[in-house]
Amino acid sequence: MPKSSEKLDLATRAAWLYYVAGNTQNEIAEKLQVSRPVAQRLVAFAVEKNLIRVRVDHQLAECLALADELSKRYGLTMCEVVPVDNDTQEEIDRKLAVAGAQVMERYLGEEKPMIVAVSSGRTLKAVVDQVAQLDRPQHRLVSMVGAIAHDGSSNRYDVALHISEKTGGKHFLLPAPLIADSEAERAQWCNHRLYRIVESLSGDADVAFIGIGNIGLGCPLHEDGFITSDEVAELMELGAVAELHGLPISADGARIESPTERRVTSIRPVSPPKRPTIGFACGERKRTAVIAALKGGWLSGLVTDELCAREALEEAADAALKEPAR
Repeated sequence: MPKSSEKLDLATRAAWLYYVAGNTQNEIAEKLQVSRPVAQRLVAFAVEKNLIRVRVDHQLAECLALADELSKRYGLTMCEVVPVDNDTQEEIDRKLAVAGAQVMERYLGEEKPMIVAVSSGRTLKAVVDQVAQLDRPQHRLVSMVGAIAHDGSSNRYDVALHISEKTGGKHFLLPAPLIADSEAERAQWCNHRLYRIVESLSGDADVAFIGIGNIGLGCPLHEDGFITSDEVAELMELGAVAELHGLPISADGARIESPTERRVTSIRPVSPPKRPTIGFACGERKRTAVIAALKGGWLSGLVTDELCAREALEEAADAALKEPAR
């Protein structure tokens, strides 16, 4: 995305926060992760470019309002919602990748050394593809998902390595397959000294970037050969609709125990998260999964699309109506 376009978008966000949400310039600076003078200049730039009259009343403002409401309903500390204009799935994916990269860059651009924990997957890889080259060799990138694919090859959707190539930081791959052949084999992988090193680093991470997967025939775990059709059917019968780090969760966001789940070697996420944990997902196929992750309190931040955001808010409103009166 051109730098001029980035400045316009940032100025629009600053203007919306100031004139619509009623935030102070200090609050704007904190939310946009810029200095107070920069926040002040962004608001002035928005006035200069007539963004108050044009852009703030446009679709981006609607997405900002959706993000604000989503944050309030689900207790998020940050949320980005990309607009949808009769887009194809590929176009929505592209929009999310660009918006997601901007979110990642806010953290990766920090001068202080950081430990960044990441899962894996197509969406995260697409986001990282859009991240600018940053000279941040002081950062450490830690994978929370097994680096070995089912056939013994490297995980082609590993993201820690990809970010390290963008930043020059050291990367730490989880030395295990995503799903072990048995529970006993999983125990062996997870008790290995190198696994423990990565696990410890992940526990000290300053931020985590995670993908949100759906569960069903043709889902990424099934398509990439990590689980069989019978295992997909088993998980669906148990009520699984989504997965985080390969671990299945139900429609209400609860962790699901199963024979397959007990073989997953990934570092377990916690709810509520102990550090900023930002999920990235979009599109119709991911909507139920996104809502499940929100309901389960697995995320502190989210980057998604307009239709996912609206459906999540409708779900929250319906749930509130069903609650018994006190």
